[in-house]
Amino acid sequence: MRKYISECIGTFSLIFCGTGAMTINEVTGGDVSHVGIAITWGLIVMAMIYAFGEISGAHFNPAVTIAFAYAKKFEWKEVPKYIMAQCIGAICASSVLLFLFPTSEFLGGTLPVLDDLRAFVLELLLTYFLMVVIINVSSGSKETGTMAGIAIGGVVLLEAMFAGPMTNASMNPARSFAPALLSGHWEHQWLYFTAPIIGALLAVLTCKLVKHDNCCTEC
Repeated sequence: MRKYISECIGTFSLIFCGTGAMTINEVTGGDVSHVGIAITWGLIVMAMIYAFGEISGAHFNPAVTIAFAYAKKFEWKEVPKYIMAQCIGAICASSVLLFLFPTSEFLGGTLPVLDDLRAFVLELLLTYFLMVVIINVSSGSKETGTMAGIAIGGVVLLEAMFAGPMTNASMNPARSFAPALLSGHWEHQWLYFTAPIIGALLAVLTCKLVKHDNCCTEC
C-alpha cells in the first residue's frame, strides 16, 4: 500500500499546487502570471520526485505508468492500481480547490487555444520529450539519483513555459481529468487523455532504438 498511497499523495500535491496556481491566477486576474505557473509546476514535480521517488517511482501520471509497463520496467498488473491512486489524488486536489475557490470556472483545467488536431500533436510531442527524459534518468520503477528530480522538473517547467499558453501543457491524463470532472468543462478532453499516452509510448520506442541494451528490461 505504501506505493499507492505515495502515488495518491504525490499526485494530489502536483494537482493542488499546479492547478492551484492556475486557479489563483484566474480568480486574482493574473497575479501569479504565466511564468509563475510554469515555475510552480516544475518545482512541485521536482519536490515530489525527491519525496516519493524511492517508494513508488514517482509516476504521478497514467501515461508514464503505462509507458514504463510497455518498456518492461514496471509490472502490468500494477498499472490499474497506480492509475486509480493517481486519479483519486487528482480528484481530491481539485475538490479542495473547488472548496477554496468556488468562483473559479475552470479550476486549472486544460482547454486548448489551437484546434484539436494541432493541440493533439503538441500534447503528444510535449509528453514525448518528457518521457524521453524520464526513461533515461530512471531505473526501473524508481526515480533515483540527485539529477532525476532536477531533470524531470526542469522539462516540465520548460514545456509549461513555452506551450502553456497554447494547450496548458497537460502531458498527464489525470491532471486533465480531475479539473474537468469538478468544473464540468469536458470540451476537447479526449485529446488530453490520448495524446500523452501515445507520446509516452513513442518515447519508449525511440529509447529502444537508441539504447536497445538497457532501455527496456524486465522489472
